[in-house]
Amino acid sequence: MSTDATATAPAPATKAERDALAILDAAVAATPHGQAREGQREMCAAVAAAIDTDEHLLVQAGTGTGKSLAYLCAALAAGKPVVVSTATLALQHQLVAVDLPRLVEAVAPVLGRKPTFALLKGRHNYICKRKIAGEEDEDDGAIEGTETLKWAGQQASFAKQVQRLFDWAGDTDTGDRDDLDPGVSDRAWKQASTSSSECPGAKDCAQGQDCFAEWARAKAHEADIVVTNHALLSIDMMNERSVLPEHAVLIVDEAHELVDRVTSAARAELHPARLRWLAQRGRRLIDPDVADQVREAADALEGALNAAGERRFSGDLPAPLVEALNLVNGACVKATTHLSTLDAETKKQLSAQQLKAGLVETIETAGRCIGPAGDDVIWSEPNGPQLVAAPLSVGGLLSAMLYEDRTVIAASATLTLGGRFDIVARNLGLPADGHGWSSLDVGSPFDYRKQGILYVAASLPRPTASGLSNESGKELLRLVEASRGGTLGLFSSKKAAAEAAELLRAQTDYDILLQGEETLASLVKRFKEEESTCLLGVMSLWQGVDVPGMTCRLVVVDRIPFPRPTEPLTAARSEAADAAGRSGFTEVSVPAAAIRLAQGAGRLIRRTTDRGVVAILDSRLETSRSYGKFMRDSLPPFWYTTKSDSVVGALGRLAETAND
Repeated sequence: MSTDATATAPAPATKAERDALAILDAAVAATPHGQAREGQREMCAAVAAAIDTDEHLLVQAGTGTGKSLAYLCAALAAGKPVVVSTATLALQHQLVAVDLPRLVEAVAPVLGRKPTFALLKGRHNYICKRKIAGEEDEDDGAIEGTETLKWAGQQASFAKQVQRLFDWAGDTDTGDRDDLDPGVSDRAWKQASTSSSECPGAKDCAQGQDCFAEWARAKAHEADIVVTNHALLSIDMMNERSVLPEHAVLIVDEAHELVDRVTSAARAELHPARLRWLAQRGRRLIDPDVADQVREAADALEGALNAAGERRFSGDLPAPLVEALNLVNGACVKATTHLSTLDAETKKQLSAQQLKAGLVETIETAGRCIGPAGDDVIWSEPNGPQLVAAPLSVGGLLSAMLYEDRTVIAASATLTLGGRFDIVARNLGLPADGHGWSSLDVGSPFDYRKQGILYVAASLPRPTASGLSNESGKELLRLVEASRGGTLGLFSSKKAAAEAAELLRAQTDYDILLQGEETLASLVKRFKEEESTCLLGVMSLWQGVDVPGMTCRLVVVDRIPFPRPTEPLTAARSEAADAAGRSGFTEVSVPAAAIRLAQGAGRLIRRTTDRGVVAILDSRLETSRSYGKFMRDSLPPFWYTTKSDSVVGALGRLAETAND
């Protein structure tokens, strides 16, 4: 394992490695201001070797390594069908719109042909031409999700979005939601898209030959490299690998996100409002009395959920909830039976397809909740209300379906925790004995000890109540004033972020931007434009902000971002670890917080000329014997201190440089 980003990479030992590096050299030469990076070359050779030997690889490559170019060149050299999966739209767009178009042109002379690539998403991400064509008469029941539009302003805005969406559908070449700018709400998009379960298939659809989703799938099946997302990869695994095109190599970028994305894909929900929509639609197709039974079951479910309140269920569900779920199951089974008696042409109607899909999904989810106790965690949420089921662990699914009959390369800037790969490897379903997989840390081109300081405010009292404590507020103000703004504040709650914004606005003259007051894109744009501006926010800022230069010279984290102990999955997983004689807090909460903290700290240094401070206003990072050092070792190797005066002096000198 290599952790020295400046070390000279060994000479390539195999033809596979030499071929990959030759392609990388061609790609770098064709890149504006491109230059060879040792970490990138080391990663490229390692990925090529892993593909050549059919050995799975975990590779950590710090920001600035150029990891996407490294694995893409190795994949092209192998000459095998490749799928690349990403967690974020930003990386997906970077690959498809920037990296791959440039790469295929650059490597064509080396390969003797121009490689092809395609983007593939889930069906609901594309316009449904059948819906746009309006082939069937619809009543109010067709517009799902609009029952909460209570006042005229909401209704008018919704109508304008839908009209703009339908107008765009006639002009677009892709039908891809991400190509619609500006975008529309999920509620509006739903009126022009369909899910895979609702779709009758190209053969049974009048618009099948012109279907955007089918066109994207066909293009993907012909491509050398297919770019997709973790959500569709998860669905592919849950459907026995029947969704994505056949491939020999799977590259999972942003691999630290995969477990959460698979868990989300395996999550199921029951909404009384959704059941009422199904009942309303059912009245047009089946016996109205049967449709009324579905509506009555929805009322019973809502009553049982309201009585239960917000809670996680351990053991048996409350009797009223079980009774309501049995009513739901029975009514939906009866409705599907009535649907099966419809004539063939009616069954093909979009409304019938949607009704059938909704009923089948409801039956499966109800059965999942009232069936034998398994690996699911079940809880109720008040917003809706709704009943939710999600797997306690997806390790078994990943172990069984992620690695079979293909080579998997898992890449990320944050795959090691405490300097080790074993925790992430276990979560990804890899064997603990290391059989069949290897790991590599190629380091980073950044000199973190010279470019950045990690400051832990060890003198502050241990955080207790939510929000920003008086002591943390004073330290925050002192740091921001020393830095003369230029601060990205990452907070554990909206309350803490709002209190920090109020404090800084009252005590300084800097522009203080608060997440939620404008769109995130607008806030980040304003933050980049002025070196004294401060941007404060919560979760989406921890990963979604890339601001190189002196604009972001101070990153402040108010407390260690442990997951909420009452969050249902966190609580259930912790209890399971405790019951097995291990520490749930150490096994579940500490790694989750370490990954998030590393992502937040990674906002500071984005290029070799950046300088600054990461300040953690949580003394536990220094004082905790059980996890303090482990978490610090999970962060980039900044110069470390607990001395406030030293940091204030460094920030002052840095601010003078920024304002010269």
